[in-house]
Order: sequence, then structure tokens, then C-alpha cells
Amino acid sequence: MLAAALGAALTFGAPAALAGTAPVSPSAPSAPAAAAPKAAAPASQSATWAAGTRAYLVLTTPGDSSAVRSAVTANGGTVFSSFDQIGVIVAHSSSGTFATTMRGVSGVQGVGATRTSDVPADAYNPALPANPAQSTTPAGEPVRADISQIKADQAWAVTPGSASVKVGVLDTGVDDQHQDLAPNFNAADSVSCAYGKPDTRTGAWRDVDTHGTHVAGTIAAAKNGKGVIGVAPGVKISAVRVAEPGNSFFFAENTICGFVWAGDHGFKVTNNSYYTDPWQFNCPDNIDQATIIEGVKRAQEYAEGKGSLQVAAAGNENYDLAHKTTDSASPNDSTPVTRTITNACLDIPTELPGVVTVAANGTGVTKASFSNFGQGVIDVAAPGSDIYSTLPGGKYGSKSGTSMATPHVAGVAALLASANPGITPAQLRDKLATQANDIPCPADGRCTGTAANNAFFGEGQVDALKAVGGSTPPAGKYFENLGDFAIGDNTTVESPIAVSGVTGNAPATLKVGVNIVHTYTGDLKVDLIAPDGTVYTVHNRAGGSADNISQTYTVNASSEVANGTWKLRVNDNAGGDTGKIDSWNLTF
Repeated sequence: MLAAALGAALTFGAPAALAGTAPVSPSAPSAPAAAAPKAAAPASQSATWAAGTRAYLVLTTPGDSSAVRSAVTANGGTVFSSFDQIGVIVAHSSSGTFATTMRGVSGVQGVGATRTSDVPADAYNPALPANPAQSTTPAGEPVRADISQIKADQAWAVTPGSASVKVGVLDTGVDDQHQDLAPNFNAADSVSCAYGKPDTRTGAWRDVDTHGTHVAGTIAAAKNGKGVIGVAPGVKISAVRVAEPGNSFFFAENTICGFVWAGDHGFKVTNNSYYTDPWQFNCPDNIDQATIIEGVKRAQEYAEGKGSLQVAAAGNENYDLAHKTTDSASPNDSTPVTRTITNACLDIPTELPGVVTVAANGTGVTKASFSNFGQGVIDVAAPGSDIYSTLPGGKYGSKSGTSMATPHVAGVAALLASANPGITPAQLRDKLATQANDIPCPADGRCTGTAANNAFFGEGQVDALKAVGGSTPPAGKYFENLGDFAIGDNTTVESPIAVSGVTGNAPATLKVGVNIVHTYTGDLKVDLIAPDGTVYTVHNRAGGSADNISQTYTVNASSEVANGTWKLRVNDNAGGDTGKIDSWNLTF
């Protein structure tokens, strides 16, 4: 994943694990993006902290771990936390022989250091994150292109999401006071898991960066006439702060705590837009990293066994996860070194069994330039470039990354769970895949596989409308033409839709969903033709050299009788680029 400007997260430009960028220029008018709120310094340092203290996972049989916990204490360590449900103990020790000694203890199945740096003193007396002052935004929340691209706005006619569905945002925290998040925020099930121990104090879950708040808005910003709308604006979101303050590192014990919390608190879906620090790839031939793999794997399996589906970012290094060769970003909490690796080395949690791995689309259905890829690794894709969403302090801004693609998929999974009460994680995975729209490989030799499943896009781009029960909105209101109509150079082509059963005139907010596959969209003029021949232009040679049009337009067609044959007319006005009308639809 690209080195991150946000510390331990896969963001552009710094040594970290977040899979998204810092804010870029907003794609729509808004208040200026806020700087990351700073966590307050610890009020005091615990007397138990000492320089050289390191964190370890100690693995044992799930159940009663009292004997092993006693051995931790007897051999120069302290038990910081324990998760007996999965047989994982988080131990701290400043002894250089602790791990070796504990590996010889009866009942111990593995011991591994989770860091190459000291545990911060803040772990023993955590400071509460800042609670930023809130700005307000003018009324209005237009449907964004990324939302219409996956047809989430059309899916809302079936369900906007159920308040009984809980989505966990495992990230840098969430600003629960934000005007667009507060209506859907679930404080009762929110927590900080920084350092690997649940901290349920009010506000411990708040954002120590901006990343988690941005992710939360994409999933479930409220449909309240302000700012933005999330993919699933009716579900509940809970913050599980996994990142540590100051550096936004996501160590293994933090992730384990987060997954166990998700399982125990009934999260139907979790969003994981990060990799587990400090190793970009954990290799099973390294005793520490093998323990990390096993510990996080147990926690993921526990959460899934409790009914939770984990959705995770593929990462931002434009790296082929199916053909691993080197890792030069690890360990990112001390001094990275370049090492040779193989496919046995895993990016976790995204490459763990059962986790949905998400790649990022750029414009339309292209591959985002930064997105990791890999045949048999990527499950689905979603928009991830210049995504406009919530930021702490009531602000809004844009970020890019597989971090931004992942919450689109988590939101679709939440809609699926809303429409299908009792659905299992395995069934959610299957539905996300089967309802995704195929994207064939571009002319790029790195993209292997078929149109139905390939290295860049997996099963394709998620489709919220298809996902919510596999049916269209109410009969007589939604009409679609899925036929392909070739667009040649300097030609005009029309695709018809016959509308019937709609009373009276078309609405003033007629939705026209357009999916055109064509290089150089600046060649194209796109018109909606009403049954009486009236022309409504929706795209007039905009976009320059950009590829494809995947957008929902709003047309005031209130003067038109609804019933009759409507047409989408596409006129190609230049040579050298061709394509097709892939599909289009009308929502009355």
C-alpha cells in the first residue's frame, strides 16, 4: 500500500497503513477541509511504564487462560488484556528473553512481538481525543457521482437501510458530533481499541485523524438535507478506533480487539481501510509475523462466526498481490528494510480467508492508478477517486484511495443485510459478487482473467440496486434497457425504453441513469428524447479525454406525458474513438 501521509495507514506519502489520502480539493462547494484534530497529550505517565516495553501476542487454547496468564507474570511480563474467546493474550514486557521463555511454557501455542518500537506511555493512561467544534453547512445534499455510479440512489427506493443493521468503522475514529453522522451514530456500541484493550469512555472513539470520519460518511451519512448522503443512510454506524494517536498505527492487538468487539456487539459489517502495522506483509516463516497472522485470523473468524462480514481495502501501491516479490515498507514503526517475500506473506486483514477485498475504480469503471490488484485476490471494486465525504468538525472534503472504495462496498453490504434479515456473512459475500457488474480487462498486460472475474476488478463493480433483492424499484416506476448499442465514429445511435403504467406526466425530477462505455467522452453529445420528440440534453461534449459516462442525471420532464417510448440518443462528433451504450434507465 502506498506509504501514507497519515502515519500507519495506507495514504499517499508517509510510512503507514491507511488506504486513503489526506484531503484534496473538494469536488463540490463546501467549507474548507479541516486539519486533523490533535489528540491531547497524556495527562500523566503511568508509573508502570518503562522504556523498552514491547507488546506481544501470546496464543493459547480458547477458554480459561489463567495458567498462561500466570506464566506471563512469572516470566517478566504483564497481562495488558486478554481475549479468552479466541485464546489470545496481549502481554507487555521489557525483558529481552520474554518471548523465548514463554514459548517453552506448557499450553502456549505461539508468542510474537507485535511491534519493533516501544509501547507508548499513553497506553497506560490514554488521553481522550479532541472533540472539535462543529461548523454548519448550507442546506442541500446533491447525489454524488460515486453514489449514482453504484446505483445506491436507486436502491433507496427499495431500502435506505435498516436501523437494526450495525456497521462498525474500524479506523482512526469517528466524529460522532458531525451534523451528517450524529443521526446515525451508535455510541452504545462504540469504543477505542487503541493499544489492544477496549476503552469505553465517552469520546474514546473519536477521530485522531480525519480518515475514519470520511469513511463513516461514505457508509451512512444521513439523508437529512445537509452535506452528503451515504450509501446506506438508514443504517447505524459505530466507531471502533483501532488507530493510535499521533501516528495512526494499527497494530495487531488493536485489530484483534476490534474484531472481537465487532462479534460481541452484533456488527453485521465492518469496514477495514488499513493494513495491520508494522508489517505491510506478514510472512509465516517469521515467528513474530506468524503469530500476528494467527491472532488476527482467530479474531476475524470469531467475528464472522458471530455474524459479521469484514470488508477491507486492497491497498494503494499499484502492487500485484498475486505475485509478491519484495516489501520495502516494513517495519514502518522503526526502520523499513527491503526484503524478498512470496505469496505466502499476507496483507492482513484484507488477505485473510472470509474477508472481502476491495479494489478502487478511477473515473467510471477504470482501474484507479494507485489501486493494488491481483487475480484471485480482489473480490470486487468500487469508486475510490476524489470521493467527497465528511471530515471532523462538521467539515467536508475529498480523499482518494482503496480506503474510499471500501466503504462503498460496506454500505452495499449493509443495504443487502437490511433487505435480507438473517443473511449470513457467507451469503453476503456471495451476493456482493454475483450482483456486481462485470468489468473487462483494459489493454493492460497486468490484468489477467476474464470479464467476469479478473485481476483488476475481481467480480466487478458493486451494484446497490441489484444487491437489494435483485429487483427493480416498484412496478411502473423504473424502466431499463440493458441492450448494447454500438457507437461508431461520427454516428448517431438511439436506445429506446417503452414506458407504460405511469399515471399523468413525468416528474420534475426524472432520473436518467446513463452507462456509456466510450473513450474520449468529449466526443459525445447525449440527449434524452421524450415520446413527443422533445430533446433534453444531459451531456454535451464534456469530459475531454476521460473514458466512459456512468452517471445519473436529473431532468425536469414535467411537461411530458410519462407513457410512451423514450430514447437515449448519443451522437459521436469526432473520429478515432468508439464505444457503446451499455445500459440506461429511467426512474419516475
